[in-house]
Amino acid sequence: MEHLRKYPHSLLVKFLGVHRIKIPHRRKKYFIVMQSVFYPDDRISARYDIKGCEVSRWTEPAPEGSQIIVVLKDLNFEGQYITLDRQRPWLLRQVELDTQFLRRLNVLDYSFLLAHQPLHHDERHQSLSFATLIMRTKKSLKGMAKTPEDFRAQNRRLLPNLKNPLHVIDGPEHRYFIGIIDIFTVYSFKKRLEHWWKRLRHPGRSFSTVSPQTYCLRLCHWVQDHTK
Repeated sequence: MEHLRKYPHSLLVKFLGVHRIKIPHRRKKYFIVMQSVFYPDDRISARYDIKGCEVSRWTEPAPEGSQIIVVLKDLNFEGQYITLDRQRPWLLRQVELDTQFLRRLNVLDYSFLLAHQPLHHDERHQSLSFATLIMRTKKSLKGMAKTPEDFRAQNRRLLPNLKNPLHVIDGPEHRYFIGIIDIFTVYSFKKRLEHWWKRLRHPGRSFSTVSPQTYCLRLCHWVQDHTK
Protein backbone atom coordinates (compact mmCIF):
# COMPACT_ATOMS: atom_id res chain seq x y z
CA MET A 1 0.00 0.00 0.00
CA GLU A 2 2.85 2.38 0.76
CA HIS A 3 4.34 1.76 -2.70
CA LEU A 4 1.00 2.55 -4.37
CA ARG A 5 0.62 5.71 -2.30
CA LYS A 6 4.06 6.87 -3.40
CA TYR A 7 3.48 5.88 -7.05
CA PRO A 8 -0.29 6.03 -7.58
CA HIS A 9 0.04 5.10 -11.27
CA SER A 10 2.15 2.02 -10.61
CA LEU A 11 1.91 -0.82 -13.13
CA LEU A 12 1.32 -3.34 -10.33
CA VAL A 13 -2.15 -4.79 -10.75
CA LYS A 14 -4.71 -3.74 -8.14
CA PHE A 15 -6.31 -6.46 -6.03
CA LEU A 16 -9.97 -5.81 -5.26
CA GLY A 17 -10.68 -8.56 -2.76
CA VAL A 18 -9.94 -11.96 -1.27
CA HIS A 19 -12.95 -14.26 -1.05
CA ARG A 20 -13.99 -17.69 0.16
CA ILE A 21 -16.66 -20.09 -1.05
CA LYS A 22 -18.03 -22.64 1.40
CA ILE A 23 -19.48 -25.75 -0.30
CA PRO A 24 -21.20 -28.33 1.93
CA HIS A 25 -19.08 -31.46 2.56
CA ARG A 26 -16.18 -30.08 0.49
CA ARG A 27 -13.05 -28.05 1.16
CA LYS A 28 -13.34 -24.27 1.25
CA LYS A 29 -12.28 -22.49 -1.93
CA TYR A 30 -10.33 -19.25 -1.77
CA PHE A 31 -9.84 -16.85 -4.68
CA ILE A 32 -8.55 -13.36 -5.41
CA VAL A 33 -10.19 -10.78 -7.67
CA MET A 34 -7.83 -8.41 -9.47
CA GLN A 35 -8.48 -5.39 -11.63
CA SER A 36 -8.54 -6.16 -15.34
CA VAL A 37 -5.51 -4.96 -17.28
CA PHE A 38 -7.26 -5.45 -20.64
CA TYR A 39 -10.16 -3.01 -20.45
CA PRO A 40 -11.88 -2.17 -22.71
CA ASP A 41 -10.89 -5.19 -24.77
CA ASP A 42 -13.19 -4.97 -27.80
CA ARG A 43 -10.43 -4.15 -30.33
CA ILE A 44 -7.38 -5.79 -28.77
CA SER A 45 -5.47 -7.61 -31.49
CA ALA A 46 -2.89 -9.52 -29.40
CA ARG A 47 -2.14 -10.34 -25.76
CA TYR A 48 1.22 -11.36 -24.24
CA ASP A 49 2.45 -12.69 -20.90
CA ILE A 50 6.12 -11.69 -20.65
CA LYS A 51 8.69 -13.01 -18.16
CA GLY A 52 11.90 -12.04 -19.96
CA CYS A 53 13.13 -15.60 -20.57
CA GLU A 54 12.97 -18.31 -23.23
CA VAL A 55 12.30 -21.76 -21.70
CA SER A 56 8.61 -22.71 -22.17
CA ARG A 57 7.87 -19.20 -23.42
CA TRP A 58 6.14 -20.03 -26.72
CA THR A 59 2.39 -20.50 -27.23
CA GLU A 60 0.79 -21.72 -30.43
CA PRO A 61 -1.29 -18.82 -31.84
CA ALA A 62 -4.99 -19.28 -32.50
CA PRO A 63 -5.90 -20.31 -36.07
CA GLU A 64 -6.69 -17.54 -38.55
CA GLY A 65 -10.24 -16.30 -38.04
CA SER A 66 -10.66 -18.12 -34.72
CA GLN A 67 -12.61 -16.43 -31.91
CA ILE A 68 -10.49 -18.16 -29.27
CA ILE A 69 -8.45 -15.75 -27.14
CA VAL A 70 -4.86 -16.95 -26.76
CA VAL A 71 -2.35 -15.22 -24.48
CA LEU A 72 1.03 -15.40 -26.21
CA LYS A 73 4.49 -15.37 -24.60
CA ASP A 74 8.01 -13.98 -24.92
CA LEU A 75 9.12 -15.91 -27.99
CA ASN A 76 5.91 -14.97 -29.83
CA PHE A 77 6.80 -11.29 -29.35
CA GLU A 78 10.32 -11.50 -30.79
CA GLY A 79 10.88 -9.07 -33.68
CA GLN A 80 8.20 -6.68 -32.40
CA TYR A 81 8.41 -3.46 -30.37
CA ILE A 82 6.28 -1.39 -28.04
CA THR A 83 6.42 1.95 -29.85
CA LEU A 84 5.79 4.85 -27.47
CA ASP A 85 8.17 7.65 -28.52
CA ARG A 86 7.91 10.30 -25.78
CA GLN A 87 6.19 7.91 -23.37
CA ARG A 88 9.08 5.42 -23.41
CA PRO A 89 11.22 7.00 -20.61
CA TRP A 90 8.20 7.02 -18.31
CA LEU A 91 7.50 3.32 -18.91
CA LEU A 92 11.14 2.29 -18.38
CA ARG A 93 11.31 4.24 -15.13
CA GLN A 94 8.05 2.84 -13.79
CA VAL A 95 8.97 -0.76 -14.62
CA GLU A 96 12.24 -0.19 -12.76
CA LEU A 97 10.46 1.23 -9.70
CA ASP A 98 7.91 -1.58 -9.56
CA THR A 99 10.34 -4.45 -10.12
CA GLN A 100 12.83 -3.05 -7.59
CA PHE A 101 9.97 -2.97 -5.08
CA LEU A 102 9.19 -6.64 -5.79
CA ARG A 103 12.89 -7.49 -5.50
CA ARG A 104 12.96 -6.03 -1.98
CA LEU A 105 10.03 -8.30 -1.13
CA ASN A 106 12.03 -11.30 -2.43
CA VAL A 107 9.39 -11.93 -5.12
CA LEU A 108 9.91 -13.50 -8.56
CA ASP A 109 8.01 -15.17 -11.40
CA TYR A 110 5.69 -12.21 -11.98
CA SER A 111 4.62 -11.29 -15.51
CA PHE A 112 4.63 -8.14 -17.59
CA LEU A 113 1.17 -8.39 -19.14
CA LEU A 114 0.86 -6.63 -22.49
CA ALA A 115 -1.81 -6.14 -25.14
CA HIS A 116 -2.20 -3.73 -28.04
CA GLN A 117 -4.83 -2.45 -30.43
CA PRO A 118 -4.49 -0.14 -33.44
CA LEU A 119 -5.60 3.42 -32.94
CA HIS A 120 -8.38 4.73 -35.16
CA HIS A 121 -7.23 7.32 -37.66
CA ASP A 122 -8.85 10.17 -35.71
CA GLU A 123 -7.18 8.96 -32.46
CA ARG A 124 -3.65 9.34 -33.80
CA HIS A 125 -1.63 12.44 -32.88
CA GLN A 126 -4.50 13.72 -30.77
CA SER A 127 -4.30 16.98 -28.89
CA LEU A 128 -4.65 17.15 -25.12
CA SER A 129 -8.43 17.56 -25.52
CA PHE A 130 -8.76 13.83 -26.24
CA ALA A 131 -6.43 12.54 -23.54
CA THR A 132 -6.19 13.34 -19.88
CA LEU A 133 -2.79 14.62 -18.86
CA ILE A 134 -2.24 13.05 -15.47
CA MET A 135 0.35 15.14 -13.71
CA ARG A 136 -1.23 15.19 -10.30
CA THR A 137 -4.21 13.50 -8.70
CA LYS A 138 -5.46 14.02 -5.19
CA LYS A 139 -3.59 10.88 -4.20
CA SER A 140 -0.42 12.14 -5.87
CA LEU A 141 -0.50 15.36 -3.87
CA LYS A 142 -0.44 13.58 -0.53
CA GLY A 143 3.15 13.23 0.62
CA MET A 144 4.57 14.23 -2.75
CA ALA A 145 8.35 14.54 -2.74
CA LYS A 146 9.93 17.85 -3.72
CA THR A 147 13.25 16.83 -5.28
CA PRO A 148 13.67 16.87 -9.09
CA GLU A 149 14.41 13.13 -9.16
CA ASP A 150 11.26 12.28 -7.21
CA PHE A 151 9.27 14.66 -9.40
CA ARG A 152 10.37 12.73 -12.49
CA ALA A 153 9.48 9.48 -10.73
CA GLN A 154 5.88 10.65 -10.34
CA ASN A 155 3.94 9.02 -13.12
CA ARG A 156 3.05 11.56 -15.77
CA ARG A 157 1.59 10.41 -19.06
CA LEU A 158 -1.18 10.94 -21.58
CA LEU A 159 -4.06 8.58 -20.98
CA PRO A 160 -7.38 8.06 -22.75
CA ASN A 161 -10.42 9.08 -20.76
CA LEU A 162 -11.44 5.53 -19.81
CA LYS A 163 -12.85 3.97 -16.65
CA ASN A 164 -9.67 1.98 -16.06
CA PRO A 165 -6.92 4.24 -17.44
CA LEU A 166 -4.01 3.28 -15.21
CA HIS A 167 -2.80 0.50 -17.48
CA VAL A 168 -3.34 2.26 -20.81
CA ILE A 169 -0.64 4.10 -22.77
CA ASP A 170 -1.09 5.53 -26.27
CA GLY A 171 1.75 5.44 -28.77
CA PRO A 172 1.71 7.03 -32.23
CA GLU A 173 -0.03 4.07 -33.89
CA HIS A 174 -1.18 1.70 -31.14
CA ARG A 175 -2.83 1.73 -27.73
CA TYR A 176 -1.05 -0.48 -25.20
CA PHE A 177 -2.51 -2.17 -22.13
CA ILE A 178 0.22 -2.93 -19.58
CA GLY A 179 0.31 -4.35 -16.05
CA ILE A 180 2.50 -6.42 -13.75
CA ILE A 181 0.64 -9.46 -12.40
CA ASP A 182 1.22 -12.63 -10.33
CA ILE A 183 3.26 -10.96 -7.60
CA PHE A 184 2.82 -13.50 -4.79
CA THR A 185 5.63 -16.00 -5.49
CA VAL A 186 8.42 -15.69 -2.92
CA TYR A 187 11.95 -17.03 -3.52
CA SER A 188 11.62 -19.83 -0.96
CA PHE A 189 13.85 -22.87 -0.36
CA LYS A 190 11.64 -24.84 -2.75
CA LYS A 191 12.15 -22.21 -5.47
CA ARG A 192 15.91 -22.29 -4.89
CA LEU A 193 15.91 -26.04 -5.48
CA GLU A 194 13.84 -25.50 -8.62
CA HIS A 195 16.42 -22.97 -9.81
CA TRP A 196 19.29 -25.47 -9.51
CA TRP A 197 17.26 -28.23 -11.16
CA LYS A 198 16.46 -25.98 -14.14
CA ARG A 199 20.10 -24.93 -14.41
CA LEU A 200 21.02 -28.59 -14.87
CA ARG A 201 18.17 -29.28 -17.27
CA HIS A 202 18.51 -26.11 -19.41
CA PRO A 203 22.25 -25.20 -19.44
CA GLY A 204 22.95 -21.88 -21.08
CA ARG A 205 19.25 -20.98 -21.47
CA SER A 206 17.13 -18.46 -19.57
CA PHE A 207 14.22 -19.71 -17.47
CA SER A 208 11.77 -18.12 -15.06
CA THR A 209 13.03 -19.44 -11.69
CA VAL A 210 16.00 -17.23 -10.85
CA SER A 211 16.84 -14.98 -7.90
CA PRO A 212 14.62 -11.90 -7.42
CA GLN A 213 17.57 -9.63 -8.27
CA THR A 214 18.24 -11.43 -11.55
CA TYR A 215 14.53 -11.60 -12.37
CA CYS A 216 14.10 -7.86 -11.76
CA LEU A 217 17.07 -6.85 -13.93
CA ARG A 218 16.17 -9.27 -16.70
CA LEU A 219 12.60 -8.00 -17.02
CA CYS A 220 13.80 -4.39 -17.04
CA HIS A 221 16.25 -5.24 -19.82
CA TRP A 222 13.49 -6.97 -21.79
CA VAL A 223 11.29 -3.87 -21.65
CA GLN A 224 14.22 -1.65 -22.59
CA ASP A 225 15.15 -3.86 -25.55
CA HIS A 226 11.57 -4.14 -26.83
CA THR A 227 10.48 -0.51 -26.65
CA LYS A 228 11.27 2.45 -28.84
